[in-house]
Amino acid sequence: MMTTSSPTALAGKSSAKGIISVEKLTKTFGQQRAVDEVTFDVKEGEIFGFLGPNGAGKSTTINMLTTLIPITSGKAEVCGFDVGKHPNEVRRNVGVVPQDYTADEDMTGLQNILLCADLYGIPRSNSKDHAIELLSLVELQDAKDRKVSTYSGGMRRRLELACGLINYPKLLFLDEPTLGLDVQTRAAVWKYIRTLKEQYGMTLFVTTHYLEEADSLCDRIAIIDHGHIIKTGTPQQLKDGVGGDVIVVGVSEGQPDISADIAKIGLVKDVKKTDNDYRIKTEKGEEASPLIMGLIQSKGLHVTRISLTRPTLDEAYLELTGRTLREEETNKWSMRSQRRTMRTARS
Repeated sequence: MMTTSSPTALAGKSSAKGIISVEKLTKTFGQQRAVDEVTFDVKEGEIFGFLGPNGAGKSTTINMLTTLIPITSGKAEVCGFDVGKHPNEVRRNVGVVPQDYTADEDMTGLQNILLCADLYGIPRSNSKDHAIELLSLVELQDAKDRKVSTYSGGMRRRLELACGLINYPKLLFLDEPTLGLDVQTRAAVWKYIRTLKEQYGMTLFVTTHYLEEADSLCDRIAIIDHGHIIKTGTPQQLKDGVGGDVIVVGVSEGQPDISADIAKIGLVKDVKKTDNDYRIKTEKGEEASPLIMGLIQSKGLHVTRISLTRPTLDEAYLELTGRTLREEETNKWSMRSQRRTMRTARS
């Protein structure tokens, strides 16, 4: 693990304001608005999830916040510095783990981290010991002198994480950090992310397609779609916005449609019928279920199945956007990039 002096270095200087403050941030490419006047903040020391499908504006927002592309309009402050006016200060305070794999396969793991340190202008007298500490953090110390071409996909992702930490960042951006990884390796990557937050006080800005990850690990989440922030809140707040428990009742008979009768039950908020199924949104699902069953049976209908579920983040996303994370709408460039990343992760 890292030495006792590392947590202070990793945490950087404290700030009274949010570590990220964004106001009406906009990016246009020709006539297309990739990001359209988004406003949000990220608190110091939290894991902030940025959810949305490919093409929603996630990577474009990150690229502006990390100074990789210029802002069209609006304002963004990162680690207390204006992104447009003080890009060098922003770069010194942040680390980035991109979706694509960037390590040189003909170099060793240690050599790759040292190269990143050189690019930050960190002298070798300081960077070598820190690089070895980082390799230990991500459990690659035994592979530090092996060429990256011999690494598995999970090892490469952990190396990318170590490279992103070489400059002792106060804020770490992770773009789809577990894309294409198997369940066990995904769990390992999130273990390291938790360690950075809990032991080193680091702030993490994470994009992901895996909603169960965001649900269990993020302190707050912003949902972005078509360049707009739709909703921001804790995972529980987003799930509460669904409006209660969901009961699905299947019946043998397609007719009559008794949706209006079900809607009259006191605890029921909404009813939708699809084929022979009724999807019922309700308060206190355990109390509403027997009332619904009794009503259905009183109408002479036969129940084939019934399920009661608490709202999930997937359902919250569906409720807010009207769709699931839509892989089918990925643009060709993003799809090629994602497939390349997934092939490397699974190698």
